[in-house]
Amino acid sequence: MINELVNKIKKLDAPIVVGLDPMLDYVPQHIQKAAFDQYGETLEGAAEAIWQYNKGIIDSIYDLIPAVKPQIAMYEQFGVPGLVAFNKTCEYAKSKGLVIIGDIKRGDIGSTSKAYAIGHIGKVKVGSKSYHGFCEDFVTVNPYLGSDGVRPFMEVCKEEKKGMFILVKTSNPSSGEFQDQEINGKPLYEMVAEKVAGWGEELMGDSYSYVGAVVGATYPKMGEALRKIMPKAYILVPGYGAQGGQAKDLAPFFNEDGLGAIINSSRGIICAYKQDAYSRFGAEHYAEASRQAVLDMKEDLKQAYVK
Repeated sequence: MINELVNKIKKLDAPIVVGLDPMLDYVPQHIQKAAFDQYGETLEGAAEAIWQYNKGIIDSIYDLIPAVKPQIAMYEQFGVPGLVAFNKTCEYAKSKGLVIIGDIKRGDIGSTSKAYAIGHIGKVKVGSKSYHGFCEDFVTVNPYLGSDGVRPFMEVCKEEKKGMFILVKTSNPSSGEFQDQEINGKPLYEMVAEKVAGWGEELMGDSYSYVGAVVGATYPKMGEALRKIMPKAYILVPGYGAQGGQAKDLAPFFNEDGLGAIINSSRGIICAYKQDAYSRFGAEHYAEASRQAVLDMKEDLKQAYVK
């Protein structure tokens, strides 16, 4: 799957993943009204509104980008109906040819970690048959529990030719409380990066590993150091746009081949219609605003990776 992702990035000239992280107040009122008219102000109504919102965005941008990244917590807050909306979103995006990065940030040990991996990127056995629980191509993984939490995902990735992005240095302001702590003179995030590079050597695609890393756009200096430690790991870079990351700071995340990083934007794309720059589209045409925001992001990012 890493080969497919890289090929799509090259074909579209778009190292972009759109984070489908909807909150109900992001959804335009006309979509909410239609959903509530059908299901009432219920969890089912909220889930329907989110699904229809996502569908509109996917229809508007699928030809411009290689991948989407639904954040599962935004769906779980609506319970089982929310998870149904998550699954419908993933399946629909896949039907449009998009790579699905499930932002699930799972991390446990042994059989529990294996169950997470099977549920999201593998197949579960039911009697004599096997089924995909969800249909993601990649997932995000929290490595805090060590190899016991990561290797079950590696096993499933190997079986299914799928991939994962391991949290190395996240974009949130308090990430340094743990990730920046030094052990024997070396920050913890560098030690995690060394493990990611080692794990990645065991699961190589054509040029890049099935084992990637998450490194926040808000820390370009750290990104430069981590790029050197993990030359064969694709780096998923959150924090662009709404969180303050700027295209001019993203060059260190890319390799000399202009590849090696995929930049995430969530609110900056899916809520574009609420921004002054795209207010001309209005809520009725929110999806067109998202499309224009993707086109603008594509142009903006070229200053980071075009040599």
